[in-house]
Amino acid sequence: MFMAYLQSTLSPSNSPDKNWDSLLSGLNSKGLLCLFSLFFVLSSQITYSQDSIKRPKIGLVLTGGGAKGFAHIGVLKVLEKAGVKIDYIGGTSMGAVVGGLYATGYSAAQIDSIFHDTNFNELLKDYTPRANKSFYEKRNDELYAITLPFKKMSIGVPIALSKGIYNYNLLHKLTHPVRYIRDFSKLPIPFLCVATDIETGEQEVLTQGSLPLALLASSAFPSLFSPVEINDKILIDGGVSNNYPIDEVRKMGADIIIGVDVQDDLKNRNSLKGATQILLQISNLQVTKGLKAKISKTDIYIKPDISNFSVISFAEENEIIKKGEEAATKFIAKLYEIAQNNKPSQIKTIENDSIYLTNIVINDVKNYTRSYVLGKLGFKEGMKVSYAQIKEGINTLNATGNFSVINYQFRAFNSGDELVLTLKESNISTFLKFGLHFDGLYKSAALLNITQKKSLFRNDVLSLDLGVGDNFRYNLDYYIDNGFYFSFGFKSYYNKFNINGVNDYNNGAYFQQIGINSLNLDYSDWTNAAYLQTIFEEKFLVGAGLELKKLKIESKTLENINPVFENSYYGSVFGYLKYDSLDSKYFPKKGWYFNSNLQSYLLSSNYTNQFNRYSIASSQLGITRTFYKLINLKFESEAGVSFGQTSTHFLDFSLGGYGFNPINNIKSFYGYDFLNISADSYVKVLATLDFEFYKKNHINFSANYANAEDKLYSTGNWLATPRYSGYAVGYGLETVLGPIEMKYSWSPELPKGFIGFNVGYWF
Repeated sequence: MFMAYLQSTLSPSNSPDKNWDSLLSGLNSKGLLCLFSLFFVLSSQITYSQDSIKRPKIGLVLTGGGAKGFAHIGVLKVLEKAGVKIDYIGGTSMGAVVGGLYATGYSAAQIDSIFHDTNFNELLKDYTPRANKSFYEKRNDELYAITLPFKKMSIGVPIALSKGIYNYNLLHKLTHPVRYIRDFSKLPIPFLCVATDIETGEQEVLTQGSLPLALLASSAFPSLFSPVEINDKILIDGGVSNNYPIDEVRKMGADIIIGVDVQDDLKNRNSLKGATQILLQISNLQVTKGLKAKISKTDIYIKPDISNFSVISFAEENEIIKKGEEAATKFIAKLYEIAQNNKPSQIKTIENDSIYLTNIVINDVKNYTRSYVLGKLGFKEGMKVSYAQIKEGINTLNATGNFSVINYQFRAFNSGDELVLTLKESNISTFLKFGLHFDGLYKSAALLNITQKKSLFRNDVLSLDLGVGDNFRYNLDYYIDNGFYFSFGFKSYYNKFNINGVNDYNNGAYFQQIGINSLNLDYSDWTNAAYLQTIFEEKFLVGAGLELKKLKIESKTLENINPVFENSYYGSVFGYLKYDSLDSKYFPKKGWYFNSNLQSYLLSSNYTNQFNRYSIASSQLGITRTFYKLINLKFESEAGVSFGQTSTHFLDFSLGGYGFNPINNIKSFYGYDFLNISADSYVKVLATLDFEFYKKNHINFSANYANAEDKLYSTGNWLATPRYSGYAVGYGLETVLGPIEMKYSWSPELPKGFIGFNVGYWF
């Protein structure tokens, strides 16, 4: 009835105006409603039909290829320029990382900026800043050239160069806006990535869980990055099993596939000239298997010309991106055909974002307590923390070497975030470490260390150094680390050296008595100490303890005279406050340090019958800054004073020399030989200008000034014109064995200068 009426009122015999008036007058309210409903249905069908024709679903497939994956960014830039909207993304390895960030909401330009700001040398080495390491871990890194795992009486090798912590922290920060999403199909662009089950060799398609962890697993290149455990499976780089996941993206619902292939082609015999090339070829044999069939299924196949680049050409990012743009531009006409004038999304910057931690969940680990873990993290529940703080905490935890797996994710909890931390203890608890060193005081020595963790109690570490060479030395250290709570330790060490000295530990009176100016001395020190310490204000280390020391100083060149100057035991109590944020001990570019000590000597076996109770206080402060990336200025100041009753001078401050491990208030000072300046009080300043003229090669100039005399601060002479001054110019080289340095130092107060030479880390 309604349709017949509609046809009659709109018949050609009627004028348009009459038809329209007749229609409106003839329709009651119910009929008018039916008319509009019919119009809406027809319009919806027409619109849907047009969308189904104009709007095919587009899938993007991105392969792995290390640094060659930068070409993906260039391709994405062209896709955005053409207005192509990507509906699904599937990636492997580097393709997974780029694709995952794009699926998160970043534009191609933003991803370009992210990679441009990434230090890939630090990423590949799993670099942990020195400032994030405990004092024990700092010493470990600055003492040994080689560290090897030791298990069941056999020496092993590390499973990989890196655990990927640097990359993992970065990915967590970058995926902050989607940190609660566990289903990757719910991302701004539905996403999947491929990893490989190392036990079966089969591919593992990752579509759910922690996005940063999935990206880490997909890009875990064997031997370079440690395998990643997900759902009780051990996963490595997806390129081993499926470097071109086109079928998986098609199953997501893609109608058109755009594939970007940055993997290496198989090389001929003329190109296989070394072991590295052969190993890569073996890897590519599996990668390229079935590739031709996959290419045939690809609607737009983009193959950038990046044959002149390698998987580690990270320094050539801009050139590789440009190659990606050039390759994609060849298909610009096809891209415009499927484009929808889409504008790329722009995710907001998250550099200053922070998280309010309402809870921290840590899985049970056998040998390490919750307080230990929280102490390493440096933050607790109820704190607002930045991603920089989270990175520092995870780095500090990683630096312990106690955990083979460190995974974390965030969940919404009580109007904030819950940090869920999953740890897996390392199954290696014993390590062998080796080092070499030479300096002008201790001479040459080879260092052997054995470190045993979890030996007696939870959180503990036992370390024994043996130095064999011109002078035998040892250092035994046992420490129970309880993080924010008080930690306990015991240490015992022995040091010995021989020197032609001008110091008789009696203000020259003894030398004057026997008519000499210098004497060859044998100096030995045996020290044992028990201490407790804790973290203060999350940065400073404060501690106190008891010490028993045996000090012996003798000369074998004197005849018919007692050759022993000192042979006494000393009992003392001590306290200290330390902070150290320098990025390097030997060639720092940024940071500062502070060290303050107070030691009271209460007992002595009193070999010279001159001992009285007294105390020694000292402090050091240093700061360093870098200018123009190559020029570094370091400023240091030191001061020390003895107070109490007049006593022996064998533990006075002794200044001179350079490049040795200081003990018993023996300090370095350019321009003078070892232990040439001695007094019970001193003040010293040092400025060093260092120029890194080539990578790891340094030229430096130093100037130091000091006042040193007994009762210096009582006389007020510490503010007087410096009595002692010295200068040094030198060359330094950073090597795997430690620093190699050569310096020429001189002082206006002395007739000749000194040439100093030291090799390796100081011990």
